[in-house]
Amino acid sequence: MKPKQPLTVKEAKLKAADYCAYQERTQQQVRDKLFDLGLTSDEVEDVLTDLITEGFINEERFAISYAGGKFRMKKWGRIKITHHLKALNISDYCINRGLAEIDEEDYRETLHQLLEKKRQSVSGENQYVMGKKIASFLIQKGYEPHLVWDLIREL
Repeated sequence: MKPKQPLTVKEAKLKAADYCAYQERTQQQVRDKLFDLGLTSDEVEDVLTDLITEGFINEERFAISYAGGKFRMKKWGRIKITHHLKALNISDYCINRGLAEIDEEDYRETLHQLLEKKRQSVSGENQYVMGKKIASFLIQKGYEPHLVWDLIREL
């Protein structure tokens, strides 16, 4: 078996474009992929520049998609979404744009639904212990502590 030939810049760009077309990606994810394909640092930056210019990579679009998806599918709160986007090296501007796409009414309704569901599954000796367990769960999901405690106090 003969060794694989390294990809040309053009071939790597096509592979990276397919990689980006499949789902939204961050610049760092694409950069890592290009290095895995055997490109040099200068080649990687040139390909990244082309992909950004051609609209294959857009971190604002990524943040909007990521925030919306994690909120709808995993019921994450804003704090957890923010931490995960920061871990992906997404700018504060893009993070704020992504979070702005989450409807405030949906957000509060989801928080309320999670609280009700958790309340049914938690058995506690008294309401304070139950409240603490529910609050811990919701805060771990990334919801703001003041919203969680206000909702618990209401109920």
